[in-house]
Amino acid sequence: MASKENRRITDMGTLKALAHPLRMKLYRSLFVAGAATASQLGELVDEAPSLVSYHLRKLAEHGLIEEAEPRSGDGRERWWQPASEGVSVRDEDFHDAPEKAAAHLAASRLFQEQRSELYRAHLDERATWGPEWNAAAHDSESLLRLTAGELAELKKDLHDLISKYDERGRAREAAGETQGREHVALHLYGFPFRP
Repeated sequence: MASKENRRITDMGTLKALAHPLRMKLYRSLFVAGAATASQLGELVDEAPSLVSYHLRKLAEHGLIEEAEPRSGDGRERWWQPASEGVSVRDEDFHDAPEKAAAHLAASRLFQEQRSELYRAHLDERATWGPEWNAAAHDSESLLRLTAGELAELKKDLHDLISKYDERGRAREAAGETQGREHVALHLYGFPFRP
């Protein structure tokens, strides 16, 4: 990856490029793989390589992904990788105009739907993971009474904790500790509500 930083999306064009159902699946698949070709990604998302190539080029136009060093001897294959360590989309960057707020809302809903789809797939496949993974996997809901400041502090603390585990896991994997290591999705939502 070119940048170890998390890229903050602040413009409508980039948001719309990412907030396309297939492009978001491709971005997530590419992020998990580290680097891949359109053919490899096409197999993962069950789409034709030509269609996948088109959408990868759109993501690249907005700097979300970039060409990677070839991983095989076939010079005809174009390899892609994420251009950063991840992306973030914040409400504050899109609330100053109705069309921007609407685009942000649509993107947020798509991201949430795809996260739910990923979790539903896990539930359907749970029996195939075995007792150790089933004991470690979890879902929970906490209904708290907080101020906006306390929620912001909790968000930062959780982000720091997740970053610690991510960095440690990646370092151990780089050191050769690959036995039993899997991709893990962790979805957190913290939001106010009124009953």
